[in-house]
Amino acid sequence: MGAFDPGPFPGPSPSIARVEVPVETRAPGGTTNAHAAGGLLVDPAARTDALDAAVGVADADSDRDGGTPEIDAIAVTHAHPDHVGAVAEYADLTGAPVFAHADHVDRFAAATGVEPDGTFRGGDRVGDTGVRAVETPGHAPDHVAFAVESAGGSDEGDRGVAADAARELLCGDLAVAEGSVVVGAPEGDLREYLDSLDCVRAAGYDRLYPGHGPVIDDPEGVCDRLIDHRLERERTVLAAVEDGASDVESVVDAAYERDLTGVADLARATVVAHLEALLAEGRIGREWGDRIGGERADGTPKE
Repeated sequence: MGAFDPGPFPGPSPSIARVEVPVETRAPGGTTNAHAAGGLLVDPAARTDALDAAVGVADADSDRDGGTPEIDAIAVTHAHPDHVGAVAEYADLTGAPVFAHADHVDRFAAATGVEPDGTFRGGDRVGDTGVRAVETPGHAPDHVAFAVESAGGSDEGDRGVAADAARELLCGDLAVAEGSVVVGAPEGDLREYLDSLDCVRAAGYDRLYPGHGPVIDDPEGVCDRLIDHRLERERTVLAAVEDGASDVESVVDAAYERDLTGVADLARATVVAHLEALLAEGRIGREWGDRIGGERADGTPKE
């Protein structure tokens, strides 16, 4: 069914509806959070009764009457499968236009089966909603967040919304309240991810609404923790190379001191992403280009 958390929360922004949607995902808990705020529906991963209620549409298989849909636009934080599954269905149900990042229209259409009605870039308002896009690449190349505006704020920063214009951020897979976010090859970019965390930390949002798990009430502290975690992982990867590791497998073994059953592929993809960043900065030898190039897109060695 999915859990529905209707808000509202204190502060000048409109209330934010958060719905936990059961979906096939590697994230703990087996759910993706869909959000409705300021007229924008974000990350409808699957259709559920709870999400129907949040956006004001009827369940076609029940006798319940639906009200007028409360959604003016639909968008996603990124086009991973656990975030996009019901974009087409809710577009049909609500009649709301669908928006995609201007630089990733083909990726969006391939993932959702929907050609967007409009596009946006960082800093743009999404359609006629009270929400603006904030560039947050790293976890995925097309990753964006959505800042819910206060009544009077309108000044924009380099990536999107200034702290005095919005107090809440629908942050997708940029951050989680507990644990960490996978930033793995071939799509993840560690330097972009760290830059995105730094920009969000500096913006001073009151709350972050992640794509998985509970609301984050300490954005600065969580961003600090995630940055520290990534930098510590980088140190272990670099130390493994400096200590003589000569292939990805040996770096993984040195960098992770725990059982990787069930997550070995994610650990390997993460290590490759760190090696790519270190290689780009000239901190490891160029021979690692061939060693990393021997990885398939799913992070496993080529035959």
